[in-house]
Amino acid sequence: MTTKRFEGTRDYVATDDLKIAVNAAIALERPLLIKGEPGTGKTVLAYEIAKALDAPLITWHIKSTTKAIQGLYEYEAVTRLRDSQLGDERVKDVSNYIKRGKLWEAFDAEERPVLLIDEIDKADIEFPNDLLQELDRMEFYVYETNETIRAKIRPVVVITSNNEKELPDAFLRRCFFHYIRFPDEDTMREIIEVHYPGIKQKLVAEALRIFYDMRKVPGLKKKPSTSELLDWLKLLMVEDIDHEVLRERDPTKLIPPLHGALLKNEQDLALFERLAFLARREGSGARPGQG
Repeated sequence: MTTKRFEGTRDYVATDDLKIAVNAAIALERPLLIKGEPGTGKTVLAYEIAKALDAPLITWHIKSTTKAIQGLYEYEAVTRLRDSQLGDERVKDVSNYIKRGKLWEAFDAEERPVLLIDEIDKADIEFPNDLLQELDRMEFYVYETNETIRAKIRPVVVITSNNEKELPDAFLRRCFFHYIRFPDEDTMREIIEVHYPGIKQKLVAEALRIFYDMRKVPGLKKKPSTSELLDWLKLLMVEDIDHEVLRERDPTKLIPPLHGALLKNEQDLALFERLAFLARREGSGARPGQG
């Protein structure tokens, strides 16, 4: 077992409670279940844990069609049948047709790996339950070859979820849970400095004011995330947008420049356009019922 502790990395700003959660999960040898808004760095966390622990990273990105058995292995029966029809000698050994999955890869690693099971809630509701025993006992049985695969070294397992589906209680009991809260302004400044060292602080101040104000707008379908803020700041710098432009109080400029980095659907854009329209009406002194 590794004695290294996760303290964040040069490229990843980890809050104290996140560091505690990561190290607790490692100490307890339980999967670390990470939830939080999209764009808060859940997936990147696994990469940074691997970097901090100097461990190999194995990633399993889950889709709606992913089955739990695929993480263990897949038996390529159709390929074997075709080869038998062609007289291929390989058909005599069934192991030639066993395709190893990500869990098998992690179990077979010579040094302790970090295994990322990314966006587990995208799969079928039974998916987490189908992995209970394998993640708990760190072993599984291969029926085709009559062998049990056991983890040589228990991997550090990081599981992310966007809360698209409720996860089963039996699965949750086996995990150490942490919710990544949306960064406050001070933490966000640290994150920005990591990505853009030496960025103009006046630009950051105005950008953050707009960003957090946008997130507070009632009725917003998708709040802009950390990753989208970073994209927006990059564009502001590329286009050499001055902080004075962001400070503009003109109601007609309610929608910020290069807003396509922040607003990701037509409903939210329409909402801001309507707010700008209402601000213009108020500014012109129009009374209800007028023009």
